[in-house]
Amino acid sequence: MRKKLLSALLCTAMVSTLLTGCGDDGSTSTSTGTGTGNDSETGSTRDTSSSTPSASGGKVYYLNFKPEQAEDWEALAKAYTDETGVEVKVVTAASNTYEQTLKSEMAKSDAPTMFQVNGPVGLATWNDYCYDLKDSDVYSQVKSDDFVLKDGDAVKGIAYVIETYGIIYNKSLLQKYCEMDGAKIKDVSEINGFAKLKEVADDIQAKKADLGVDGAFTSAGMDSSSDWRFKTHLANLPIYYEYQADGIGSTEAIKGTYLDQYKQMWDLYITDATCDAKLLGSKTGDEASAEFSTGKAVFYQNGTWEYDNISANLADEDLGMLPIYIGAEGEENQGLCTGSENYWCVNSKASEADIQATLDFMNWCITSDTGRDSIANTMGFVTPFKSFDDGYTASNPLIQASNEYIDAGKTAVSWNFSTIPSEEWKNEVGNALLEYAQGTGEWDAVKTAFVDGWAEQYQATH
Repeated sequence: MRKKLLSALLCTAMVSTLLTGCGDDGSTSTSTGTGTGNDSETGSTRDTSSSTPSASGGKVYYLNFKPEQAEDWEALAKAYTDETGVEVKVVTAASNTYEQTLKSEMAKSDAPTMFQVNGPVGLATWNDYCYDLKDSDVYSQVKSDDFVLKDGDAVKGIAYVIETYGIIYNKSLLQKYCEMDGAKIKDVSEINGFAKLKEVADDIQAKKADLGVDGAFTSAGMDSSSDWRFKTHLANLPIYYEYQADGIGSTEAIKGTYLDQYKQMWDLYITDATCDAKLLGSKTGDEASAEFSTGKAVFYQNGTWEYDNISANLADEDLGMLPIYIGAEGEENQGLCTGSENYWCVNSKASEADIQATLDFMNWCITSDTGRDSIANTMGFVTPFKSFDDGYTASNPLIQASNEYIDAGKTAVSWNFSTIPSEEWKNEVGNALLEYAQGTGEWDAVKTAFVDGWAEQYQATH
């Protein structure tokens, strides 16, 4: 039933672009429907403010997690204000600063009325600030409780975007490889585990000149615009398989059962790549995207949100996505990684008028034609809401790839990185990964950061 639900969910929204809070332009912007906006060209703040509140006196302050959607939310806030007269302020935190920004803003008298947590760990921190959404109109639109965060019977957070990631591949380049003498496969369907993926990647790397590429994989950049792909998204795989083996959904002390598999996948990324591993410290997310979209690499770990960036140079029929295989037993039955780390919450400490204004704004975003068009077509989100079923169908080929795995009976990999105890844990793992890649550190340091660091950070945050 959950497979059918997920497949149906991913098919319900028309997606022309899919972006994520994991990558950004490094800027912070502020906007209100009747307030301030960020100038995308200069980075300066422009003042278009009016102090006129809504008729009820309620107003909305949304602290947005996704920098690449900053302008989209500003436009939507303005549209709502123009339609209703209700003031909506949007502040967007820069990459990797959301928690810090949230803490700072919550300490102010004019705190956010609408904010985000990334999952159970985020909820544990902000639970006392999360209004119970159980009786809200927005919750009535959610297709399943799989997409909400609960504390007992109370609904404390609602996911508003469902995303998928894996190994995006260039179909034309891979087919060209398959037609070469001595190719390890004749069709992509033969890649159903790590062993075959490595065999193919190694061979592509050896034949890169003949194939016309710089490497099998794009650069595994460890700049802050890219490192989340490996210290968080790739790290999800060993966490997922350990949780599956132990029958748990979270832990205060990770064992690192699948760290050898994590290592061999990381080794593949940094060896069969477009650049020397010693250069990874300065390689950015934009560089990896450009390498893939210009045909310099066959494989690229990223997600459905990256479609808009790579589709500028690649046709839909050239885009496919493979699961991230790490060598775990039974991974031939594995699908893509699908889930959310973006849960809307309403500030329970806000005034009654502001809470109601915020609930009204959230509901308008997911039920009005203006809101749904912006979320589905401009922001490019797949959502878990029933209100998007009417007339919204997915056109993104990367989402279609996810559906194909689900329809084939493959098990989608859940997003367990939302249980990672802290951002500091990710940073320490990322630092150790980079030092290992550059040859200035040993893999044992990655193990230490992964296992010992988890226990330490769990204790610190609980």
